[in-house]
Parts: sequence; C-alpha cells; structure tokens
Amino acid sequence: MITASPAGRQHPPAWQVALADAITDPRELLALLDLDPALAPPALLAAGSFALRVPRGYAARMRRGDPADPLLLQVLPRAGELLEAPGFSADPLHEAAAQAAPGLLRKYPGRALLVTTAACGVHCRYCFRREFPYARTGAGRWRQALAAIAADPSIEEVVLSGGDPLALTDARLAELSAGLAAIAHVRRLRIHTRQPIVLPERVDGGLQRWLAGLRSPPVIVLHANHANEIDVTVMRACERLRACGAVLLNQSVLLRDINDTPAALAALAHRLADCGVLPYYLHLLDRVRGTSHFEVEQQRAVHIVRALSAMLPGYLVPRLVREIPGETAKHQIATGRADD
Repeated sequence: MITASPAGRQHPPAWQVALADAITDPRELLALLDLDPALAPPALLAAGSFALRVPRGYAARMRRGDPADPLLLQVLPRAGELLEAPGFSADPLHEAAAQAAPGLLRKYPGRALLVTTAACGVHCRYCFRREFPYARTGAGRWRQALAAIAADPSIEEVVLSGGDPLALTDARLAELSAGLAAIAHVRRLRIHTRQPIVLPERVDGGLQRWLAGLRSPPVIVLHANHANEIDVTVMRACERLRACGAVLLNQSVLLRDINDTPAALAALAHRLADCGVLPYYLHLLDRVRGTSHFEVEQQRAVHIVRALSAMLPGYLVPRLVREIPGETAKHQIATGRADD
C-alpha cells in the first residue's frame, strides 16, 4: 500500500537522492567492483585529506575486477597522493592572488569566474581546487561578488564554477542568474560542470526550465576524460541540454594511464561528437599537491596530440593548453598539427 505524503512535503529531485547516496567509503567501492581489499588501507589514508565521493551510476560504468579501469583511477584515493613532489603545491594557479571578491576570480580580461559552491558530484583525485578555501565562497558571499562584477564594465562574461555549479538547487541557480541578469554589461554566462557526465540525473525538467529562461543561451563546458564515461544516460543528458539552446564544449585533463594515448583521446572525441559536444581544451595537469602520479610530460603530450591530429578532423582535436599564473589567457602549446 502506498501512503500519501504529508501535505506540502515535496520529494527531493532524483539527482539530489542520487547525490546523497554516492559512495564515500573506499572499501564499499572496492567491494562493488570485486577488487582486492588490500587496496583499501592506502585509499583510506589518502581519503583522510580529500574524501572519496562517487555516484553509483558512475561506478556502474567501471569494469569489475579491473584495478586499472580508467574511470576508477580518476576517483580512487591512492598512496601517490601522500607523496611530496617538487613543483607541486596547494595553489598551483595562484588563485588566492586572483580573488577580486570572495570566490570571484579575475584571471583574464573581459571575464570573471565565480566559485559558486564547494559541492561536487564526484571528487576527482587530480582536482586542482582540492585545497581551495571554500569557506570564503558560496551563496552567502554572492552579494559581494555581484557588486564587484557590476562595478567593472569590462566584465562581459561570467563563468560559473566550483566545486560544481550544478550541485546548486534550481532555486539557487535562479537567484544567482537573476543577479547577473541585472548587470547590463554581462553578455554571456558560461557554466563549467562535470555533473552531466557523472550525475546525468541532474539534467532534469527543472534545470531545463532554468536554462531556457536565461537571457541568452549559455555556453556549457563539460568535463569528460574518457569515452567510457559517456553512456546512454549521458548522451540523453546532453540532448536535453542542447534542446535548451546551450552550446556544448568539453575540456579534458591529460592523465597518465587513463587517457594518455591517441586511441583513447580519439575514442573520446568520437563519443563527444555523437553527443553534439565539441572537444575544446586538453589540459596539461595543474600541479596541485598530491597529484604528481597523474602527470604526463609536456613533450609526450605534444606527440600524442600530433598523432591524434592525424586520426581526426581538425574540429575534433582539442587544443593542448597549460594554465600559467599571471598570463592573460590559457597558454596554447604548439603541436605542429594543421587544422582542416
């Protein structure tokens, strides 16, 4: 027998239920994937400083019994995170120095990036903001950030980042976008998000209504690193985003033993194209403390992209870039490829 809910009580949307049910214990993740329990002790140690979080739907795309699965390696805490490495630091992009207001970063002319929340659907182990001071950001600080944006007419584009901005509720997103819409010189809204990849349930009717109601179609920059991340649920989420008029791009990070071959990147590009998403950037690793085991040396990256350009049309080859603190744009690394 199904009983009625108390008057006025609404069930949370499916994406919030899925987010609350995410895997947070490395032992549970290893058991679900039939992996050696001996992997648990180092994972638990590494998770002590940066917690594990994996949606169950994302874990379901991993290969059972394979400790080298490319999705697993992106999220499983490992002993390498506990090692100190020269050149790796807590704030490799000097974002603390770029804050114009709490959570508002001014790195490049004409743009401002707003760190909207600390929440994220998945904790990627290579995250360059794993030590970001999120206590100074969030909805309670938006008024200061909006005031700083309004005071600077050179800001034509605002980038919503995090954490993950789509970890915010639809009501919070509407509150923020209304504040931005009141600033006449802000012409474009860009959203950097991994939620449609790791938690495709997030792209529901409520989010679609918010996107469709924006002053102009947003640019949504997704974050997928491997073709296996994109299943039918992700493809449907991308279709729903496109139906709202959003422009869809993707940025990846080049990660050792995960996507550091031309074949892996070509497969990802084809899968993205099937979803109506254009590859945009391929980032060299931001050298945040605890991530040195992911790094791919720059010259090897150049060879990979050069080989990739021989396999794909130019519009499917992402630009190889590195972010260098203080520069006025992403630093594009020459690969010798010719676009077509």
